[in-house]
Amino acid sequence: MLFQHVAIAGLAHIDAPRRLSSQEINIRLKPTLDRLKIKADMLETIAGVSARRLWDGDVKPSDAATLAGVKALADAAIEPDRIGLLVNTSVSRDFLEPSTASIVAGNLRLGENCQNFDVANACLAFLNGMDIASRMIERGEIDYALVVDGETADLAYEKTLDRLTRADVTAEQMRDEIATLTLGSGAAAMVLARAELAPGAPRYRGGVTRSATEWNHLCQGDLHHDRMVADGRMLMIEGLKLGHKTFAAAKQALGWVVDELDEFVIHQVSKAHTKAFLKAFRIDPKKVMTIFGEHGNIGPASVPIVLSKLREMGRLKKGDRVALLGIGSGLNCSMAEVVW
Repeated sequence: MLFQHVAIAGLAHIDAPRRLSSQEINIRLKPTLDRLKIKADMLETIAGVSARRLWDGDVKPSDAATLAGVKALADAAIEPDRIGLLVNTSVSRDFLEPSTASIVAGNLRLGENCQNFDVANACLAFLNGMDIASRMIERGEIDYALVVDGETADLAYEKTLDRLTRADVTAEQMRDEIATLTLGSGAAAMVLARAELAPGAPRYRGGVTRSATEWNHLCQGDLHHDRMVADGRMLMIEGLKLGHKTFAAAKQALGWVVDELDEFVIHQVSKAHTKAFLKAFRIDPKKVMTIFGEHGNIGPASVPIVLSKLREMGRLKKGDRVALLGIGSGLNCSMAEVVW
């Protein structure tokens, strides 16, 4: 769907404070790697993840999302009671119920008329949340919406490293679970508004989505064990096939010509995935800011975090066309555009 009356009135991100390097992880895994005769540095050399960020202390997903929400509301210069919809999009969650959104809404003291709910769709959820909110704004149902995401990978690291250092761990298990050790923690939030209420703000044009759900088994997060098991090779192959279909739809719906787009904000997975993505769509690497090397894969928060960092750096100019691109477990793919 394309939108005529939706603007980004506020945008913010929070970097988790504690840096955990891949070198530290490799030292802890050395007995297992030596026993299995694995010499390749799967995290840094192959995935390109030198470090990731984790939280200090017991930080819940709602805590992280609340921090980003406060910052985004301040950026938009609006009071919390003006928000008509809160969508939480994090993979991480406080409980099975209530929704993490309800906790964030309570923390922010949003009004009783504010709808709030979680949207879960792996690494595409933030983009999905933007679309849901934009539809409500476009129809005139609400004036402002807040989309938030707080990711906490800390427990997944603790449990995965415990498993992978056991004497009976196999090479297959190591291969299947290594993706968990590329995850990162962080938070992001965005205030979307009716365009006339935010004159001069960047416009959200909307986008397109395509799916290939026959591949829903390629990457699965296990709540019980706090781990992620992924077939990285097939994810890349089938993800790029789906990406080509989605890009063709974006060309038709949004009038995309690769060379005419000023920035590409892509979901951050790894060096191999990013390199393959840029090659497949002939994207100039200078137009892509990557953060996975120092922050890892922050799930659905990665796209808004990169967008926020680009703005913070002063890299976005008035009128720039910014492509938002993501492929998520399921498989699903979304491509959208912001005109700065």
